[in-house]
Amino acid sequence: MTTSTISQLGIEPFVNSAPVELRANWTEGDVQAVINAAYRQVFGNDHVMQNERLTSSESLLRQGDISVQGFIRTLAQSELYRQKFFTSTPQVRFIELNYKHLLGRAPYDESEIAFHVDLYVQKGYEAEIDSYLDSLEYQTHFGDSIVPYYRGFTSQSGQKSVGFSRMFQIYRGYANSDRAQGKAKSAWLTQDLARNMATPVQTASFGRSLSGNTGGTREQVYRVRVMQGNRGGRTPQIRRSVKEYLVAYDQLSPTLQRLNQRGSQIVSISPA
Repeated sequence: MTTSTISQLGIEPFVNSAPVELRANWTEGDVQAVINAAYRQVFGNDHVMQNERLTSSESLLRQGDISVQGFIRTLAQSELYRQKFFTSTPQVRFIELNYKHLLGRAPYDESEIAFHVDLYVQKGYEAEIDSYLDSLEYQTHFGDSIVPYYRGFTSQSGQKSVGFSRMFQIYRGYANSDRAQGKAKSAWLTQDLARNMATPVQTASFGRSLSGNTGGTREQVYRVRVMQGNRGGRTPQIRRSVKEYLVAYDQLSPTLQRLNQRGSQIVSISPA
């Protein structure tokens, strides 16, 4: 990934920094850095007031009575987390954010959502939160001492490639919070997960897609320029005509699939 692309996507703070870890022989500065990173990650960069902080859990971490993983668990199990992301949002959106906050990625497919919906119905809130923290995936990437971080921005062993594009659907910039986003009251990936479609990569500026990508707002119309293909495949085409189509965002992916099946060459895609 180039420097300009990283800048356009708004992920420099994550790409250029190492994971925050509480190692042996830590100092007060080290533990404070862990606490700050944990609040930022678990609460989706939403502001936590001083009187809302879990000071008893912070003390337990400082005393070595709980690990970083244990501290993350107390934050996600707290009444504050419930108020911010459970009681105020639909369940599917809550699950999307749990993946983002606790595993550092977006859900890959609808089966992951269905699993957690069923888990909550059968066993409740605490079991839902514990399922992320007690998973092999969490232990492999974060263990007991690393604060979860956004893994979905880079290719890592064990990650599905579709997770990269899905991550940018639920990430809206380093300075943005998960409760300040335009669609905070609804799930963001429902349609793409249900259709098993790759999610377009979008920049942190709402509605702006990377050059060469098909991302954009769902209300937008795109101009698709194509060069007609040779359907028969038996005779050479000396001249090829270029046609333009105006396509709504929701129809963009199936339209491109149909054009590719016809042998047409996509010349450009741009907002109309």
